[in-house]
Amino acid sequence: MPGFFKCCEYWIFDLDGTLTRPVHDFEYIRKELMISPDEDILQHLADLSPSARQEKTERLDQLEHFYALQAKSAPGVYSLLESLSKKKCQLGIVTRNTKAFTQLSLSVLNLSAYFDEECIIGRDDALPKPDPHGIDKLLSLWGVSATDSVMVGDFKYDLMAGRAAGCKTAHISANDDLQWPELTDYRYTSLAQLVKLI
Repeated sequence: MPGFFKCCEYWIFDLDGTLTRPVHDFEYIRKELMISPDEDILQHLADLSPSARQEKTERLDQLEHFYALQAKSAPGVYSLLESLSKKKCQLGIVTRNTKAFTQLSLSVLNLSAYFDEECIIGRDDALPKPDPHGIDKLLSLWGVSATDSVMVGDFKYDLMAGRAAGCKTAHISANDDLQWPELTDYRYTSLAQLVKLI
């Protein structure tokens, strides 16, 4: 078992599918926004004209507000965050969601107390993952090196961003079909499995 987690003090998490169970229906979202199944939603919006982008962004906000209210906690999330909090670790979130909807999800799950507002980086605060911009902002805020931190996520964009920033990466997924070993330093089926290493 890696001793890295026992001494790591700087933890960066994805939100949806990592701290929470996956609830977003991306197929439905793409249909609502008239986006092809294989196209990145945020990149699609970025490529639109300002007026078209505003219209689709408003609809995306409506959908994400709905999903934020449906947030369900991921297995082990309370034990993990409580353990890290007791160790005085710095905790942050870098998400492709907005900061406001991230805070709403955290409130629904009673997790808000674990994350300072300035340590929640959404797509309105930084370039979205897989760009490492959000991670870089957190590391700068904390005044630490990337090698002292870990990016925890369930999807390749989380791992790509962590790798690009120079962090250790931890992939959390119970789906054996979703694996990116070239981007992953540690892989666990759930946060409940990870908390045993703290």
